[in-house]
Amino acid sequence: MKLKIRSPFFYVGDKYKLMPQLEKLFPIDINNYYEAFVGGGSSFLNTKAKKFFLNDVNKHIIQLHCYLQSFRKNKDKFFENIYKTVEKYELSCSFLGKVVPDELKKEFVKTYYSRYNKENYMKMRDDYNKDKSDIKLLYLLLIYGFNHMIRFNSKGEFNLPVGNVDFNKNVYNALNNYFDFSKKNNLNFFNQDYKKFFICINFEENDFVYFDPPYLISNSEYNKIWSEKNEKELYQILDELNNRSIKFGLSNLVVHKGGKNEILLEWMKKYKVYEVNSNYISRFDNTKKINSREVYVTNYER
Repeated sequence: MKLKIRSPFFYVGDKYKLMPQLEKLFPIDINNYYEAFVGGGSSFLNTKAKKFFLNDVNKHIIQLHCYLQSFRKNKDKFFENIYKTVEKYELSCSFLGKVVPDELKKEFVKTYYSRYNKENYMKMRDDYNKDKSDIKLLYLLLIYGFNHMIRFNSKGEFNLPVGNVDFNKNVYNALNNYFDFSKKNNLNFFNQDYKKFFICINFEENDFVYFDPPYLISNSEYNKIWSEKNEKELYQILDELNNRSIKFGLSNLVVHKGGKNEILLEWMKKYKVYEVNSNYISRFDNTKKINSREVYVTNYER
């Protein structure tokens, strides 16, 4: 299947690779599109709607979305600022041809980017932590950081180590696609708990709500904030939406690494369930596939 637009955040757990399947299950005619857990945004970037209302409880991811939005009509200015900052910190930038020396590549075959960028990445991280108003630095920390994650310690300091990546053609293309989509579409971002996000919404005909919540049975960093109580509350809200004849779609894991989401298994019996082919790979062994079952649950006919 043809791959879709990818978020320029390369967010862990986003739906980029699954969108060729999910877009066939989303409603054909969407008026207002609501997403409660937007993350990096690969889902909305591959959806057609008149207006988009996009929420995430993580204030930093919303800051990044809003920062990129501010350049949707002047992406050349964005790239100019980014390239100047990359040059300032003397980071590698394979897109611009600033590559790691061959000697380093030979010595550290799988980690040469992290070896080359580590010291200057740490300088950039320190500068950001001194003054968090420069969102440009946060974006570059995400791009050059380990697994493209956003992580802060208890003191509110960004503490992700350097990753084995740099600003490459994939990053450039993803940013261009994001800017083009943002320029053509009506995007509205919110930084709220998802329950508060829904309180003030006056739903209209053909509105659609998509949920890609933290997964109860996955142990990634993002999912540590989620509990069985949160899971049950979410399904209560979905039942309320259904009672109001509001279309919804939910992505979630039923089985993962030997674990089973019994709450989901029982709740989804009331709705339409579609199997989603997802190949989860172990982060410790990139060739080892993890036994998982992912589903898409809806209350409407496509």
